Amino acid sequence: MSNPLITYLRLFKPITAEDQELITSYFEPTVFKEGGTLFKGGKTCQELFFVCNGVLRILATNEKGVEVTHFFVKENQFCTILHSFNNQVPANESIQAACDAEVLAITRTRLLALYEQLPYMKELIDQITQQRLLDKIRTRNAYLGEDSVSRYKLFIRQQPDIALRVSLKDIASYLGITPQSLSRIRKNIK
Repeated sequence: MSNPLITYLRLFKPITAEDQELITSYFEPTVFKEGGTLFKGGKTCQELFFVCNGVLRILATNEKGVEVTHFFVKENQFCTILHSFNNQVPANESIQAACDAEVLAITRTRLLALYEQLPYMKELIDQITQQRLLDKIRTRNAYLGEDSVSRYKLFIRQQPDIALRVSLKDIASYLGITPQSLSRIRKNIK
């Protein structure tokens, strides 16, 4: 059976069969049901996840105690709380399954050990992570200054696959509107 992580990494660099086996051995397959928590804020994030199937969401709780979705992460993307993971400091954000999800997980300790064995992996993962950060910034910036209807339409255009798989509550949270407002918007657009 092909490994989605290896397939994805090979888009950026040829990887020998021996290295593929080694990389695969460092990652642990894990399944999360919708709403399952991969990482709870308040602690230091110690894992990097690769999404094989499903959608994860990065969220935080605001000062009013309301969960706010910052980003959605889907198949063939890495997910962690990067600042916490890299600098070993507590994170405010959490990671949750926005729908049923299958991931490959690696602890920071194991990732550093993998880098020792295959030094090119650090450069490769850093390159992928940096590009993904730029994509996230570009995506979020597109919403700035837009009204709620325009934000929803943009979301549907930019992330149609996610819109079909995650709850309306999570979409509303991501767009910064109430679920009731989102229902009204959706009704008026149809």
